[in-house]
Amino acid sequence: MMCIHGEAGIGKTLAVNTCLRELEAGQGEEVRRVTFRARPTARAVRYELFDALGLPGEPPRHPSEFDRLLKTALTERPRTFLVDEAQWLNGEAFEYFRYLWDEPSTRIAIIFVDGAGAHTVLRREPTLSSRIFIWQRFIRLSRAEVLETVPLFHPVWEGASPADIRYTDERDTSAGPR
Repeated sequence: MMCIHGEAGIGKTLAVNTCLRELEAGQGEEVRRVTFRARPTARAVRYELFDALGLPGEPPRHPSEFDRLLKTALTERPRTFLVDEAQWLNGEAFEYFRYLWDEPSTRIAIIFVDGAGAHTVLRREPTLSSRIFIWQRFIRLSRAEVLETVPLFHPVWEGASPADIRYTDERDTSAGPR
């Protein structure tokens, strides 16, 4: 498991999705992306995973049957789950992911992407924090770093002048003022 965290609007989800697309294409890894509403219960996590895995039929009614179904599905092949907006998860939801991850036969990697707060919940609970292999904090790039980095991301930006990159960066309203 890993936790990517940092303030909103600095490219965490974009960076993770870019890397996961390469993993999917190059190694055929099955990646499932899930996002939850505020404070989901373990029951809500079960249903979201059922849908994300594309399991056939109706979801089981009883938690033990549901858990058995999910664990069986998660043993079939390696999968990576991207849990975006992880700040909406509560301790119960994180514990459910840990429960599935701890099962020796499941073959899953879990990436929590957090705008603000999830890494605090994860670090506070020893049973959760001990299972996070990578804690990666993202920080906003400086202007010099933006000028150096942006041309590397896409051929459109390779030949762009520093003035054009600066102009675009200054008008990026999603990241807030610099």
